[in-house]
Amino acid sequence: MSKTENKIEASDKTISELLKDKKFFIDYFQREYRWLEKHMIALIEDLTSTFLKSYKETDKRSEVANYQNYYLGPVVFSNAQKGKDSIIDGQQRITSITLFLIYLNNLQKESSSKVSISNLIFSEQYGEKSFNMTDEDRQAILKGLYEDGEFDISKSEDETEINIYDRYMDIDNVFPEVLTNGALPYFIDWFIGNVIIVKITAYSDENAYTIFETMNDRGMNLTSTEMLKGYVLSRISNTKERSEINEIWKDKITELHSYESNADLTFFQAWFRGKYAKTMRATKAGAENEDYELIGTRFHSWFKDNHETLFGLSNSDDFYNFFKTEFVFMANWYMQIWDNCGTFNTKCPHVYYTNKWGIAPSIQDAQLLATLKYTDSDEVVYKKLDAVARYIETFTVRRAVNYKKFGQASIKYTMFNIIKSIRDNDLSELGNSLAEAINAIDQDWNAIDNFGMHGQNRRFIKHLLSRITGFVDEAVGKPNNYASFFNPEGRQFEIEHLWGNKFEEHKDEFDQENDFRIWRNSIGALVLLPNGTNQSFNSDKYKDKLPHYIKENTYAQSLHADCYVKNPNFLKSPVLSNIDFKSHEEFKKKDIEERDEVVRKLCEEIWSIDFYNELKEA
Repeated sequence: MSKTENKIEASDKTISELLKDKKFFIDYFQREYRWLEKHMIALIEDLTSTFLKSYKETDKRSEVANYQNYYLGPVVFSNAQKGKDSIIDGQQRITSITLFLIYLNNLQKESSSKVSISNLIFSEQYGEKSFNMTDEDRQAILKGLYEDGEFDISKSEDETEINIYDRYMDIDNVFPEVLTNGALPYFIDWFIGNVIIVKITAYSDENAYTIFETMNDRGMNLTSTEMLKGYVLSRISNTKERSEINEIWKDKITELHSYESNADLTFFQAWFRGKYAKTMRATKAGAENEDYELIGTRFHSWFKDNHETLFGLSNSDDFYNFFKTEFVFMANWYMQIWDNCGTFNTKCPHVYYTNKWGIAPSIQDAQLLATLKYTDSDEVVYKKLDAVARYIETFTVRRAVNYKKFGQASIKYTMFNIIKSIRDNDLSELGNSLAEAINAIDQDWNAIDNFGMHGQNRRFIKHLLSRITGFVDEAVGKPNNYASFFNPEGRQFEIEHLWGNKFEEHKDEFDQENDFRIWRNSIGALVLLPNGTNQSFNSDKYKDKLPHYIKENTYAQSLHADCYVKNPNFLKSPVLSNIDFKSHEEFKKKDIEERDEVVRKLCEEIWSIDFYNELKEA
């Protein structure tokens, strides 16, 4: 190996210095983009909270240079082929940074104070744009997100493409509204100029991979869980009791790790936030971390500082009894929540629903645990979990049909206040607390009249139609439920437009094609059908498809006149008596309006507040 080939360089780079007019090649073994929601949320929350610690509305933009820096870790490149930077380690972060830059660029399109960042996203040569990540599989979705801020992901089966889309949606959900106006150019300046990455460049692949292996195979630091365990055991003076808690601890952490490698960390965060946190950091500039944030970063230190005042633990017996009872109870039910998120359980169906359409797990899990007490029976716990999850779903669905965000940044204060209001409630108290919380939701169901599908809410539309379709089938006694439609075993369901995508066939009602598309995507003009069914109709005209709908789920059948003949389970269902279903021999604008009204009434029935008035002690 020559002296040049053996050279290794390392230097601090800002985002701007690292990405400006650069081209990176992705090594074949790490081509897929695999970041999860929790990774993107953590990144955006860390970045925005660090910025807000320094930002003041009275600052000049030039003062951003003196704001606190943020270290994003090292990336490793191989320059074995001269002039060609191959990413050996750091592809996930660079992809995420690129997505964030695309989001920020879209956010500032209407701003009068734009920051030039397009050359950090792509380079241009001979009039052709190419993105900084040279992976052909990414080009279409990156182009769609950059140019339009959306991409039709419904037909994609590519893991990276789907993950890129989902993580872009996560950014949109979690990015704080306080930064979307006057502070936005300050934040972009800070992001590209104050966020630091260490660029490590090796001039041989051998050295590059040695660095990669060293960085990913080093000794690991103790986790917060392990440091908490050490402190707890140190506070138990009786040797036998200390040994007992040590064994209990090991067993529970092993069980938690069977769900996910960091499930122990997320459990303690959810438990301490749900049951004991009193304060949360304000979003204003210069605000300090409070209970909620400290639990998220170093819960072992937070516990050490607060166990006497918040937990009531002062002596050896307190620690022993607490971790023998409440720790075991909470860990077991945290794992039960995890199980019921993945498998539909009639004892707490709303836990399953919120796993498909809920809020950030870091808040949701804390809410679900907040009301539990280790003296509760299993029956009471299931009722509490279902009640809290139902509130979460009601909140998110109402906001979604009103086109309102419910990412963590926009709702965390509301949800933290709910956590404190339901903490340790019995069932009747919980019913009152959650009914009051639902009555305080600003958004109502009247927005259904103007609600429809667009490029970024297809997944929610599938959720809403699955809830409606499952609810109607259950109401008439069919053995179907939400899971039968949203994520069934075997043949999947897809969203069916009652109108074909042919503007020329609807010019009797529309002058503008855009108006036609809006009406075609109205929630009242959509149903769920088994995958491939619509292709078998041989026509996309409503009158030709209508005879096929009578063979499908009850919600689709209700469009056909035969559904109203000798069908007592449907016609006499007490649950559906106020819905005003009717058949539609043709389907015009007025029919869509009538069907929208059916959807509105179904939503009011499905998420009726009467549920909470009926909560009673088991």
